This record gives sequence, structure tokens and C-alpha cells, in this order.
Amino acid sequence: MSDIQIRTEGRAGRITLTRPKALNALTYAMCTAIEEALDRWRNDDSVALVLLDAEGDKAFCAGGDIAEMYRTGTAGDYGYARRFWRDEYRLNAKLAAYPKPIVAFLQGFTMGGGVGLGGHVSHRITGESSQVSMPECGIGFVPDVGGTYRLARAPGRLGAYLGLTAARMGPGDAIHAGFADSFVPEARWPDLKARLVRSGDPDAIAAQSDTPPDSPLAAAQPEIDADFAGTDLPAILDRLQASGTPLAQQALKAMGRNAPLSMATTLRMLDRLGPDATIRDALELEYRVSHRIMEQGDFLEGIRAAIIDKDRSPRWRHGADSVPAGAVEALLAPLGPDTLTLEED
Repeated sequence: MSDIQIRTEGRAGRITLTRPKALNALTYAMCTAIEEALDRWRNDDSVALVLLDAEGDKAFCAGGDIAEMYRTGTAGDYGYARRFWRDEYRLNAKLAAYPKPIVAFLQGFTMGGGVGLGGHVSHRITGESSQVSMPECGIGFVPDVGGTYRLARAPGRLGAYLGLTAARMGPGDAIHAGFADSFVPEARWPDLKARLVRSGDPDAIAAQSDTPPDSPLAAAQPEIDADFAGTDLPAILDRLQASGTPLAQQALKAMGRNAPLSMATTLRMLDRLGPDATIRDALELEYRVSHRIMEQGDFLEGIRAAIIDKDRSPRWRHGADSVPAGAVEALLAPLGPDTLTLEED
């Protein structure tokens, strides 16, 4: 497959995303191929670890390929997107629970689906160019692919801040917020990959790691904790308006572009999950929204405005101060027979 290279080298199973011109965005076929490789290597004693990386210097993976979701969804076919999400979320759960080490190299943009792919594995490496974010509210969706699991476990109210503003985390921020583990200068990555392939031992990472850069998010934690407290979206916006600090002004600008229903739903999801939830809890809750988002949310309109017409002028269903509580609860209601079920590994 031209979009991905899957092979074994030395002691490693290697998965390389090869769509650099598309910022290595995940297609359905790529997700399927990755899952098949993981299943094949699980009981293969010649594979000691999995090395997950991507071509190009701009992005590890900047999300999912959503154009086909728009095409099928606007035609009234919601089945394609639902199947994609079910299969992708199953892959996310397998990556998180895989019995062998998985080492992901998160250069450049790691957004949305890229977090689902590289953000839950056992060894998550950042470099100078790393920029990690969950920008789904900007297209009328919610953080998914297990993103709510990471956001709910982030220190203080960072999860609410990151989910509602899509703020990009550099390497220090990503490590502070729990989206990554190590910082290795990118000039050392080729040598580190060679060592991992040769030895099959992830302990090689520690020898190449440096102290991560400072985290602006950690420094701003007291302000973020105060402004993003609670689950009331209008109250958060009011506090940001009253604050007037540069961080508050940036947050307001970012949130002003987002779908209010998505932001209100994200806040409720993080509150429901809390720091003790499992990734399976998060994926099951996320799928409730995914299953309904085309019919009951702003997802199709968000895609239209962002990537189809590219007018950047979405017409959201609700204003920021008028999101009905019932609309949020309808998205989050149990799915009954359509509930996402994930096998225990």
C-alpha cells in the first residue's frame, strides 16, 4: 500500500505512514492494515517491539481522512463513518493494551487521529518540532480516538482547556499533559531507530533522551485551572472575557471558531470520565457521539466549512450561550444494541 509501509527489520515490526503530502492523515485502509500487522506480530517471537513512525518532517499524523465521511454522510449514508469509527477505536484500544512495547516518534503535527495512533502506546517520543493537539471541536465534532481519556487525566483543568481551544502542545507541554513520555532531539532519531531495530529493547530510549523543554502550559496552570473550572460553557466564556489576559484572549478567539454544541458536549464527557476512567470507557462514550454526530450535531457542516467549501464560515446549530442541555444528553445517551464493544486483550 502506497500510504503505509509495514515490514519487519531486525527485532522490530515497523509501521511507517507514507502520506507526507496529506500530513499522513489516516485512511480507513491504513487503520485496517495497522491492526492486521499488530495481530500478526502479537505472537511472533521474532518481533520484540513495534516501531511506529512517518515520512516527512511536517507531521506524524494530522488526523483522519474525513472527506469520504462527508461524501457519504451528506448522501444520507451514516454507515461508512460509523464503521470507520468503530474499527479505528478498536485499533486505539489495541494499541493501548498491546503486550509488546510500541515506540512512536511524534514529529511535527500529531492531531486527532494521530493522537489515537501514537498517543496511547507504551513509549511516546517527542522532538523539537512536535505539535500535539485535539482540534475536533473546530469541525463540529468532539475529541475522540481516546482523546477524552488523555484530556480527562491531564493535570488540573488542562483537559478542558486543550479540548475547547485546540491549543497546540510543544514537546514540554505534551509530556506535562500526559500525551507523551520522552524528548529526544530529532538529530538522534535515526540512530535511536537503528538501535531499537537491532536490539528490540526500548531501554535504548533513555540513553538518547534529554530533559524536555519548558512547558508553557505548566506555567499557566493556575490561570487555566481558574478560568476553565466547571462544566458550564457560558460561565467559562464569561471568566475568560473578564480576565482579558493574553491567554484568555487567545482562548476566546479559538473557542469563537468552534461548534458550541461540541464544546458543551466535550465538557460533559470529561466530567463523566474523570481521571480514573479507562481508555475503553472513553472510547465507548466517544462512540455514542460519533454514532449520532452526523444527524444530531454539527460535524457535516464543520467539514463543509473547513475542507469542502473552505469558506471558514460554519453555521452552527446553537450559540455559545444557548446550547440546550437536552442536546448534549441526547448525544451521550447509551446506544443500546449499537454500543461499542471492545474485546479484552
